[in-house]
Amino acid sequence: MTQLLSPDAFEKIRPYHDDEVAGVLDRLAHDREFLDAITRYRLPRLSRHAPWLARRLAAFALQRQMRGVASVADFQSHIAAYMRRMLATTTDAFTVEGIDKLDPERAYLFIGNHRDIALDPAFVNYALYQAGRNTVRIAIGDNLLQKPFVTDLMRLNKSFIVPRSAKGKRAMLAAYQTLSSYIRHSITVDNHPVWLAQREGRAKDGIDRADAAIVKMLTMARRQEDKQADFAEAIRELRLVPVSISYEYDPCDLQKARELHAVHTEGRYEKVEFEDIRSIVAGITGYKGRIKLTFGTPLEGGFATPDAVAEEIDRQVLAGYHLFPSHHLALEASGLAPDLVDLSEVTAADRQRFEERLATVPEPLREWWLAQYANPVLNRAGRITSD
Repeated sequence: MTQLLSPDAFEKIRPYHDDEVAGVLDRLAHDREFLDAITRYRLPRLSRHAPWLARRLAAFALQRQMRGVASVADFQSHIAAYMRRMLATTTDAFTVEGIDKLDPERAYLFIGNHRDIALDPAFVNYALYQAGRNTVRIAIGDNLLQKPFVTDLMRLNKSFIVPRSAKGKRAMLAAYQTLSSYIRHSITVDNHPVWLAQREGRAKDGIDRADAAIVKMLTMARRQEDKQADFAEAIRELRLVPVSISYEYDPCDLQKARELHAVHTEGRYEKVEFEDIRSIVAGITGYKGRIKLTFGTPLEGGFATPDAVAEEIDRQVLAGYHLFPSHHLALEASGLAPDLVDLSEVTAADRQRFEERLATVPEPLREWWLAQYANPVLNRAGRITSD
């Protein structure tokens, strides 16, 4: 197979290598902003009254915890421990389906619906880790990398950078060609799995729909190598597997409702500084109820167009999306499609939990809050025709 780009061409976007881990961890242990971020969360009182002491304690604790971490795998083993703790404290259940039907020796390009900035790929990784399989390289937009320490943490955890801030059509095209080549290189040369969201940004309204432009980007590298390349083969070699994740409750649902309401009433929504970082923290620490992760089957058919691929991704994502009581209770409360409401598995405890959560939502935001949970039911039934 001809390689258009050498591995050096990926230097600016790739995850860190094992031989870089020690240096990055040392840099983090001396990064004032990172230490301040830790202390504001873990030592709030001390960080206000004696920030220098709080930073020193945080640096000492970090160096002690990271002692012996010499590789990305070591780092992810530490993350797995935090994931176990997070699952125990913020969820009621985490179930996985379909992973046993995938060849453990083959790398796949997992393309999933997107609800939580950090947790969607984290749960995919945790499922793979628990099954003894290689974890994924994670596509993350450069808009999220607002601080050097965030970039370091993400790249330590196998994240690679998706360009969203490149200026001008030529720069953007070059950036996406490099991105496409890196993803293809990961799958076909390194035999290393990748996770990618099915569209840019989270589906804040609960409507999961793949973007054909993402599919087109994925085939750029193959078409660059061979202008006559068969589209279906370009898709087959990437071994795309749709992945569906469903949360009973979204810790960021109120913030998403606020954003949807602002766009509807004012035509726009302005994020405050570091809002995405706060969303990541809220997603990790907030209550999520039950979570279902479903791995689909590889796209191996003769797909002729990006739209056809996107339609198959949508089909598998919607088929694998688990509808929890929260989804049907939201649809019931919205009054939109009574014929689709299924309360057969809704317990009194489910209803009480839902009503208590809804009661905390300000009245102007309730329509938008309910839509996030009701729309998956409507989408699966084909009742939603456009975004």
